[in-house]
Amino acid sequence: MTAPTHKGHETAPHDAEHRPQVAERDPHDAEHQPQNAQRDPGDAEHGPHDPVCTEPPSRAARSGGLTRRLVDRFVVTGSVLETERIAARMNRIRIGGEALRKLSSSPGQQVRVLVPDESGRGLRGRIGELRTYSVWSFDATAGELDLCVMDHGEGPGARWGRTTRPGDEVRFRAPEGSFTLRQDAPYHVFVGEETASVPLGAMLAAVPDDVRVYGVVETAAEADRLPLPRSAELTYAVRGNASAASSQVLPDALRRLELPDEPGVAYIAGEARTVQRARAVLVEERGWPRRSVVTKPFWTPGRTGMD
Repeated sequence: MTAPTHKGHETAPHDAEHRPQVAERDPHDAEHQPQNAQRDPGDAEHGPHDPVCTEPPSRAARSGGLTRRLVDRFVVTGSVLETERIAARMNRIRIGGEALRKLSSSPGQQVRVLVPDESGRGLRGRIGELRTYSVWSFDATAGELDLCVMDHGEGPGARWGRTTRPGDEVRFRAPEGSFTLRQDAPYHVFVGEETASVPLGAMLAAVPDDVRVYGVVETAAEADRLPLPRSAELTYAVRGNASAASSQVLPDALRRLELPDEPGVAYIAGEARTVQRARAVLVEERGWPRRSVVTKPFWTPGRTGMD
């Protein structure tokens, strides 16, 4: 998903991506590829048997080749198969490739993608930025993985989600993360805003039809709602122009939600302080055990590196 930026993301309030603190070198930087300069053997200055003069690779070129080999050990390479606008500010990107058939992914997990950063300087400008996105869907048999990228502002992640096209190469880390579905729960409760919609959607799709689900999903507008599985069983809240940070709309909607007397398992994700408020509704007001509430703070204003 993943907004708001998992999943991972930029610090704008509506980012579905999550920004790790360490950037890796991009193995595809043309600036670092070895270049062989060859003189024309027929040049008038040289006889027909003069040897060809080849300049040795520069230090930067040698470094770029080494970086490629190192990065290749830790990333998966695929290509964009298709893109689709699935909500007013959300782009779905399908990535495919033979290497993806060897991956495994649990609903709710995320991947870290190397996205280009044309505005950056130095190392990040050359190799791009890491951004974290929650997995919307994954098919190991087909070797296909879907991500959703929030279209907000002009950050490198949002720009990539808006401009990438079929055929573009994508390099990313394998799916990871512990914010995943607990299959043994008597019922499931899903709570979050735009940044949470992607992993929550993946988990909803994995719940068996005979297991009950409840939930509250907050968005700025109805047009921002993703096509979530079992959406008829969820409650939706609209916050309008209010910030998603420290939102009272989401915990208030959760407070009004009718749930069984016995606790199930709840999954709460999104902005850090809003996640805390929603968790308090279940733990402090409804008496749920802490272990029955799984949380994932994706972002908070002014702070990076949350994923």
